[in-house]
Amino acid sequence: MTSTPATPPPTIGSGHEGNTRDQLTAYVRNLRQGEMGALPAIGGFVVLAILFSFLSSSFLTPLNLANLLTQSATLMTLAMALVFVILLGEIDLSAGVTSGVTASIFVVLVHNFQVPWLLALLAAFLVGFAIGSFIGFFVARVGIPSFVVTLGLFLGFQGLQLLIIGTGGAYRIETPEISAIMNKNLPVFAGWIALTVAMALAIAISLWDRARRTRAGVANRPLALMWGRLAAIAIAGALFVALMSVDRAASRGSLNGVEIANDPIIGVPIVVPIAVGLLWIGTFILDRTRYGRHLYAVGGNAEAARRAGIKVSMIRMSAFMVCSTLAVVAGLFDASRIGVVTAASGGQIVLSGVAAAVVGGVSLFGGRGRLIHAAIGALVIAVISNGLGLLGLPAGVNFLVTGGVLILAATIDAISRKRGGATILR
Repeated sequence: MTSTPATPPPTIGSGHEGNTRDQLTAYVRNLRQGEMGALPAIGGFVVLAILFSFLSSSFLTPLNLANLLTQSATLMTLAMALVFVILLGEIDLSAGVTSGVTASIFVVLVHNFQVPWLLALLAAFLVGFAIGSFIGFFVARVGIPSFVVTLGLFLGFQGLQLLIIGTGGAYRIETPEISAIMNKNLPVFAGWIALTVAMALAIAISLWDRARRTRAGVANRPLALMWGRLAAIAIAGALFVALMSVDRAASRGSLNGVEIANDPIIGVPIVVPIAVGLLWIGTFILDRTRYGRHLYAVGGNAEAARRAGIKVSMIRMSAFMVCSTLAVVAGLFDASRIGVVTAASGGQIVLSGVAAAVVGGVSLFGGRGRLIHAAIGALVIAVISNGLGLLGLPAGVNFLVTGGVLILAATIDAISRKRGGATILR
């Protein structure tokens, strides 16, 4: 069998735009080679959304859609944190309990020691960063498999939480700024301002990308595709903000024929722009910085990256630092949504975070995946949980369906890799 390289993309010319047909041809070729990205997850999301909208009249109401996004924020943030280590072919089983430990430290400092909440928040982030440094050192420097190190911390941190919080103990979140993250909404005008700022940044980055590629002599995508993508984002964003500007309390209906009196619920949930901001910053780092390129290179082939002069050990350590630091944010989101921190906080969510990343299209083999894939995977899992809850089905069904979706996603990833290898080795 003769090994031949994959067919190269059509030559468009240095610094010039390709046409739409070239882009479509390249996209189809990538699909045939197994590079499906988040396409299966997007398809699953659409199918599930349509299915639950038929099965429950409450699924597509503004109130439920806002709740869906709020409920998925914690899982989405943790899944994005895990992407940084999964891209290296590693795993962090302690990310969930890290979120619980740091949330425990925050609430105990505020409640028992009257530490100002900003200083307590800083202390929580420093602890998260230190945990990531600890894991990274033993994985990258000592050479212990990440599964072993993080499994040890997963078990140990549950004991640490018991010492911090106390057996059966619980602390209420009494910091208004933290409680507001998951329970309050932006004013209507602020939602439109946030959308305007986001679109201005998107346009500026798209134009900067084109200028950068032109200077480097790399072919650009057609300008029409860029503006089309931006227009689609703007339309989707405007529809979402407009939907969130409608009084969601009106969708609660009535009780025994009597309308329920409710305060109006309007505006984009505060957590949404925060989560989108984290997604944007992380995507910028992975897609447009040298650090991001090095991370993908190490995940794709660590030995080749080392020979290219990349400091592999530092990249490995930094990935765990980022993961644990972002886990602190996930812990704050979870504490804000539930309203309390207990000794069991964060103990189970890490497996759902890994599932979200894999369902979204991030490869467990490393070197392939993006943060948006993890975000989409988290939405798929949130839709399953939300939709089954609206139908009144038991929690066991939720676990069964989520597990089945995870196995299906992992199977698609494995098959796509085999197809990609078969395409190259012909």
